[in-house]
Amino acid sequence: MEEITIEHKIKGLNCCVIIPTYNNSKTLQRVIDGVLVYTNDIVIVNDGSTDTTSQILNEYSQIEQIHIPKNKGKGNALRLGFKHARKLGYQFAITIDSDGQHFPEDIPVFINTLDLSDPKNILLIGARNMNQESVPKKSSFGNKFSNFWFWVETGLKLKDTQSGYRLYPIQAMEKLSFCTTKFEFEIEAIVKAAWSGILVKNIPIQVLYDESERVSHFRPFKDFTRISILNTWLVIVTFFYVKPRDLFRKIKKKGFKRFFFEDLLKSQDSPQKKALSLALGVFIGLSPLWGFHTMLVIFLAIFFKLNKVIAFAFSNVSFPPFIPFIVFASLKFGAFILGDNHKISIEDINENYNFFKDLKIYIIGSFSLAIATAVTLGGFSYILLSLYNKRNRVE
Repeated sequence: MEEITIEHKIKGLNCCVIIPTYNNSKTLQRVIDGVLVYTNDIVIVNDGSTDTTSQILNEYSQIEQIHIPKNKGKGNALRLGFKHARKLGYQFAITIDSDGQHFPEDIPVFINTLDLSDPKNILLIGARNMNQESVPKKSSFGNKFSNFWFWVETGLKLKDTQSGYRLYPIQAMEKLSFCTTKFEFEIEAIVKAAWSGILVKNIPIQVLYDESERVSHFRPFKDFTRISILNTWLVIVTFFYVKPRDLFRKIKKKGFKRFFFEDLLKSQDSPQKKALSLALGVFIGLSPLWGFHTMLVIFLAIFFKLNKVIAFAFSNVSFPPFIPFIVFASLKFGAFILGDNHKISIEDINENYNFFKDLKIYIIGSFSLAIATAVTLGGFSYILLSLYNKRNRVE
């Protein structure tokens, strides 16, 4: 009775199962038969297999199949599968690997979770128990590595970001742009889904690593290098585009006044944490580390567990119209500290001023000004925020 219920739910949710496969003839038939217990809505993508995969698939003529002449990578296979599924009218797709490590019996876990989700703008990743003895150490390490960078790029903490057993909202992801075609696609997909507002979460699944049957096509050096390059690019985009975009969208939606009171003053953070976040933002904004302000302030706010919104907002003290005045103040500060009688005016800075001749004065002055201003404004804001909190408690 449960199987019939799940089959009806799969139909009602416009969901299919996509099975990408490449030279997994030992386990492919078992995986297909296991999925058929729950649904006939299956799309198999044969990614240029050179073993007996084609002969096995001949026995399943009732199932939608895509045959790629030459192996082009799992990411390409999934992207073709998603595109084909959308043409068939599906809104969701469960992806299951054909190497036998995933259990088709976990399909109901995905379907029931999706069925209970409201809204259904959700991407589910099957979380494996990476601590069990059969899991290779390199897989466990790779998963932790991937989880960390996913957190940096999205602010979300997951237990498993590398599992290929997933449920994708392919209709919601249709407008997203992807550039990868190998194993790294599964990382790109969940990061960009999270950036677009899709909820990404883990659900528990079973896993089997049977080395006598399982064939892994992961190439440690090449694929790890690809993943590292992708994560580097995603981190850059996160700090220089996604985080600023999200902040400005929030300010635009709420208006600056409402944003200031609701997100800054009335957040649940303590006055100390808010003041430290403000001080960090001011320090980075006034520092001479031009070009790295956004990346640094968000990274440090995450590292020190401070308020990212406050830190980023106040790092914009170096907004372009203010830059000449900041540089002027830094030079004056540096000259004062070093006892240099060098004279400079705002006009000099605006007329192609040569920084290299006063680089030492500028750097010392810039860091000194950043520290002094951060300490002063941080301390002042701590007093004001403490008084503000006390007044609210009395009211």
